[in-house]
Amino acid sequence: MASELIENKLKLLPAKPGCYLMKDINGKVIYVGKSKNLKSRVRSYFKSKQVGRRAELVREIRDYDIITVSTDKESFLLEVTLIKKYQPYYNVQLKQGTGYPYIEITNERDPQTKLTSIVRKDGGYYFGPYPNVYAAQATLKFIQKVFPLRRCNGKQGRPCLYYHMGQCLGACFKEVPKSVYANQIRKIKSFLNGDIAKVKQELNLRMEEAANKLEFERAAEIRDQLQYIEETVEKQKIISNDNKQRDIFNFYVDKSWLSVQIFFLRQAKLLRRETRMFPLTDTSDPEDAFASLIVQFYGQKNRVLPKEVLVPEGIDNEALEEVLKIPVRTPKRGQKRSLLMMAKENAKLKLDDKFRLLELGNRKTKGAQKEIFAALGLPYGHVIESFDHSHIQGTDPVSALVVFKDGEPDKNSYRKYKLKGEVEHQNGGDEVRNTREVVRRRYSRLLREHKEMPDLILMDGGQIQVDACQDVLRNELNLNIPVAGMVKDDKHRTNHLLFGDPINGVAFKLIPLDPKSQGFYLMTRIQDEVHRFAITFHRKTHAKNALSSKLDAIKGIGPKSRNKLLRHFGSLKKIKEASIDELREVGLTLPQAQTVKLTL
Repeated sequence: MASELIENKLKLLPAKPGCYLMKDINGKVIYVGKSKNLKSRVRSYFKSKQVGRRAELVREIRDYDIITVSTDKESFLLEVTLIKKYQPYYNVQLKQGTGYPYIEITNERDPQTKLTSIVRKDGGYYFGPYPNVYAAQATLKFIQKVFPLRRCNGKQGRPCLYYHMGQCLGACFKEVPKSVYANQIRKIKSFLNGDIAKVKQELNLRMEEAANKLEFERAAEIRDQLQYIEETVEKQKIISNDNKQRDIFNFYVDKSWLSVQIFFLRQAKLLRRETRMFPLTDTSDPEDAFASLIVQFYGQKNRVLPKEVLVPEGIDNEALEEVLKIPVRTPKRGQKRSLLMMAKENAKLKLDDKFRLLELGNRKTKGAQKEIFAALGLPYGHVIESFDHSHIQGTDPVSALVVFKDGEPDKNSYRKYKLKGEVEHQNGGDEVRNTREVVRRRYSRLLREHKEMPDLILMDGGQIQVDACQDVLRNELNLNIPVAGMVKDDKHRTNHLLFGDPINGVAFKLIPLDPKSQGFYLMTRIQDEVHRFAITFHRKTHAKNALSSKLDAIKGIGPKSRNKLLRHFGSLKKIKEASIDELREVGLTLPQAQTVKLTL
């Protein structure tokens, strides 16, 4: 069963190509996938029955993120980059060492070209990764034929077979000048970076010649070679055609909010991205706010500047360059322009998601609170307060107050109360006494401080608690605040609200809420929260009082000495472990310290 967060996010998925990142309870990426249609693919994880390893994966998913791209091929390449970055547990097939290959030009005296699955920091040149392994292999063979380097083991004293075939420069039997290698490497790099026009033209001529000579098998071989080369070395948006480190910034503005998307290109790949969103103070000039964010972004601690920053039109590039001390450019066409537009699209997607999630959240907060007030026949109110009591066989009674504003907990307004009355279990007077005491203390203080009263009070209990609360409010404090009880069934599950106002002629009655409604969900959430808060406070109070009682039993330790020990050590265990000198440092006399050590 998908969580509430995931259910909300599933409603916002775009029907676009891209990659999705599944995360576990700690926010760690455990799986990366790609799809031509993110909406369909991601929903399938949670809306279809899963078996085997996929079912195991789904059980661990607690959140996900997406990155949209323009084409399915781009999502393929981005998927590879993300898998190599995060090394997700469930991406067995595409982890480093078993994933898509790179074409490498090795860094050695007699370099060679080869396929590899691992990118090492060894000074070599790496191109890829290439999703079509067969096409990458065919392209490598083509490079080795047209731009030969070394194909043998080298220095074997005689020419190798590849030398005779024109696919090796002869390191097998002679010393090849570095300038010859450098010239070939320059051509290979140009070819793999996309400069394939001349090579394609030559291959097309060869294909036509073979066809004219009726050498159809040879023509088909050349045709397939052309296809593989185009698929492998074609320019991509996700894979840059140079190794320059650059950051790409773009933004989107809507409803007085600014969303900024940042792409980080490193080693010719899109390694990661970040999103910044905030409300605009001055909506007339979002470009200025955008430029300020860029300056602040690089002003953060440990933030490393790239070699170049790309921004959209309308930004004062010269001013940014003067501050950042690096080139700030706005591409007009080509690959960099496409990446810039992709950043804007993702900025828009993130902001649209935020607004839709806020809208869905409002249904579950403010909308849910409206349901509760409507069920009680009351006009909508912004503030609900709720009380609960806790004790153990009458000892250390406490009460807790939680406050919900427009359906969301306002934890800064929570309050704790140590109750003064003794518990009488036989006649239920404890609940009445506790309720009257905490209600009196809470609302008499609000009156004294001239603070706003709540719009509704929910008591965790039935008519006894509601009557006690109403009596104090009406007859002692002269307040007319609506009071309702959250009533449990025989299985200890809340299923109704108890509401009535006999003084004003409204008889008490049980008001059901639809168990599938947001109002019901909010009511149970309030009840669970006030119960949790009361129990937590009581446990701390009881533990502290138990410690105090043990210290009170020590002869010669009065209230002042006890409080000194409690404040300094915090627990009985630490007091036991303290030395006599440490006890004296707190302010005890030598006889007192010796007595504490002997007694505990």
